[in-house]
Amino acid sequence: MNILVTGAAGFIGFHLSRRLLADGHFVTGIDNLNDYYDPRLKRDRLAQLGVHVRVDVDPDRPASRSYDQAQPESTGPVGSHTSGNFRFVRMDLADRTAMDRLFEEDGFDAVVHLAAQAGVRYSLQNPHAYIDSNITGFLNILEACRHHPVSHLVYASSSSVYGANTSMPFSVHDNVDHPVSLYAATKKANELMAHTYSHLYGIPSTGLRFFTVYGPWGRPDMALFLFADAMTSGKPIDVYNHGKMERDFTYIDDIVESITRLIPKPPSGNREWNSEAPDPATSFAPWQVFNIGHNKPVALMEYINELEKQLGVSAEKNMMDIQPGDVPRTWADVEDLFEYTGYRPKVAVQEGISEFVAWFREYFEK
Repeated sequence: MNILVTGAAGFIGFHLSRRLLADGHFVTGIDNLNDYYDPRLKRDRLAQLGVHVRVDVDPDRPASRSYDQAQPESTGPVGSHTSGNFRFVRMDLADRTAMDRLFEEDGFDAVVHLAAQAGVRYSLQNPHAYIDSNITGFLNILEACRHHPVSHLVYASSSSVYGANTSMPFSVHDNVDHPVSLYAATKKANELMAHTYSHLYGIPSTGLRFFTVYGPWGRPDMALFLFADAMTSGKPIDVYNHGKMERDFTYIDDIVESITRLIPKPPSGNREWNSEAPDPATSFAPWQVFNIGHNKPVALMEYINELEKQLGVSAEKNMMDIQPGDVPRTWADVEDLFEYTGYRPKVAVQEGISEFVAWFREYFEK
């Protein structure tokens, strides 16, 4: 297949692109290489895919493991680079003209849309970045799929859409109308926008609610990376809600396996969908959503203890109140995913943290 992966220099996008290439597909990856976190990590991910690009870095900013979270902006000129079956195009989702031209020239079979402005806490500081990327950018993807039809649009949603829900485990059949962050609201909006385009224009679309993804080459703003960075630098770690948190930590390989199984299985519409008792997970239109999580919540303190063991370092902990936009617990019901794909995420946190620590040490030693 000829597959477009947006956010290809990002954490999930990189791993997915590598898997699709290994499976023999042609992959076009796009990314604007913004500096929400250190763009050198994005550059180095692309190098693993055989593409070498320049990134602009402020010389006055240190080559730190976790970057200052500045206002995201595109770095460097638009350009195209090719290596084997992988083509990388540096471009921004908000560039509607460039997006339409890309679709017209390449004729994609499927699209996996992973590019977004991520981060719950950051949405409190820079809300406009989330509208520009997550709403306007997604609209440009939908319009491109409308005018240049694809067999399947797979896009990233988030477990954050469950918001104020406390019924566990989170089910795709639950109502998700009470987000507690702008980031979550944009992801819920993406699901609604996709449904509208599936209904109006017949675009088969699948939304994926990811649950706390972690692993090698992960994002520096995520807990595991932040903890490892601080602990190996002799600095304290910030532990929110005084450690009384649980997360359904999901290893990157489980995310990638789930996506690759879903790409060739576009929805065709649920013939049993009842408009008088509407199911939030499916539709009469070719539209559906799935949770992708490990289905086994882990206490935050247990997660930290495992990292301490793997690093051989005891962390100094700053116990702090829960942050606005955060929720104390997440837990994914993945039965629908299993029934549809035959796959259930399976990598335990002990194995996942071990793999991350091995990469972390090797990467920063280099």
